[in-house]
Amino acid sequence: MDPTSDTELHPRRRAALAFIFVTVVLDMLAFGIVIPVLPHLIEQLAGGGIANAAWWVGVFSTVFAIVQFAFSPVQGALSDRFGRRPVILISNAGLAIDFFVLALAPTLWLLFVARVVLGMTAASFTTANAYIADITPKEKRAAAYGILGSAFGLGFIIGPGLGGFLGDIHLRLPFWVAGGLAACNFLYGFFVLPESLPKERRTPRFEMHSAHPLGSLKLLARYPLVMRLAVVMFLVYLAHYVLQTTFVLYADYRYHWGPQAVGYVLMLVGACDGFVQAVLTRRLAPRFGERRLMLGGMLCGIGSFLVMGLANTGFAFLLGIPLMALWGLSQPPIQSLMTHEVDPAEQGRLQGAISSLASFAGIFGPFLFAQVFSLSISPTSPYHLPGLAFVLSAVLLAIGTVIALRATRHTHDLATREEPLPNTIPGEPSSVVPLQATITSPETPEHSP
Repeated sequence: MDPTSDTELHPRRRAALAFIFVTVVLDMLAFGIVIPVLPHLIEQLAGGGIANAAWWVGVFSTVFAIVQFAFSPVQGALSDRFGRRPVILISNAGLAIDFFVLALAPTLWLLFVARVVLGMTAASFTTANAYIADITPKEKRAAAYGILGSAFGLGFIIGPGLGGFLGDIHLRLPFWVAGGLAACNFLYGFFVLPESLPKERRTPRFEMHSAHPLGSLKLLARYPLVMRLAVVMFLVYLAHYVLQTTFVLYADYRYHWGPQAVGYVLMLVGACDGFVQAVLTRRLAPRFGERRLMLGGMLCGIGSFLVMGLANTGFAFLLGIPLMALWGLSQPPIQSLMTHEVDPAEQGRLQGAISSLASFAGIFGPFLFAQVFSLSISPTSPYHLPGLAFVLSAVLLAIGTVIALRATRHTHDLATREEPLPNTIPGEPSSVVPLQATITSPETPEHSP
């Protein structure tokens, strides 16, 4: 019998994988649900009008990225030393408490402190990725990370819409709802989430020198292929910030799209991305292999940003959205290839390092693309190129594609090779669950930057 057949799925393992999916969805929901209301709450507490609020929003965003950059490796290292379960549960409990504080914060400084703590506790996807690496064999990891990635799309679809709806009722209601969801997730995980990293596979001690961002980069540097792919991941994360930073203003300036139209487009983006991550990645990875899937996804990303940057009409811009969703095919294979090279006891630190790369890109990306967009439409600019920021993202991805092509030219795809993984959850069969098989009901939704 195929060791990954549905008939051998152990209920506890299935529940654990479903919990990891829910955890990532709630993390993305935590980000998305505050998008429509946090700037207004800051404006309310800061005073001084929209201009002053905009300045504070920029400060909040930058500090949040810096905190994530600093604490993602800490969570990864803690999970390597003490196990995945306690780190995930503590993170979810902290997330719940922090949202309740945000809901009650009477002053701007307390809101700021709560946002900093949110950056520390909302990094549980670092440990979630390590959990997947623990219980998934190498040849299944691209599909597994693809399913996990669909959680990001699902959270992005639900979050902003839910936050806007609740915010119309009361400005602080989204924070109460997010806190309640995180608290329920903690209780659910407390009773059903098994440990995935046995004591004999954990690091013997917590080493602070490897639990900070620079220390995590040393880990990457020990593995040449991992370091090169980390550069590719950084460029991918950096290119993505063109959407978060300039899309709303660009769509208004070039296509005269208002908030409602932008909301519909964002829902379309999330739906397309969720479909690609949940359905296509797990089907295409075994057929084409990780390397080809990675390179094909990167080429789709280049094409999508060129279409969006050069589109003269809104309809032409929409044609780039399916291509951008296919760009998502590249990220699970990159992450999977990196896990192949790293010792099992260091998977948490690897995922922390990857998360730090995303946060590091978040420190510079918004400023970079905002400045490029501003200069491209400035009356004093010698050329009127409103889509220049999107073209810049295409260039960044082109550089990343070349690096990935050269770095993996001797890599053998794990499209068909099977490699058994030792059982890591006590009391269960040694067969490894295909993550795509866990999403077959509302209780275990099907799934995956």
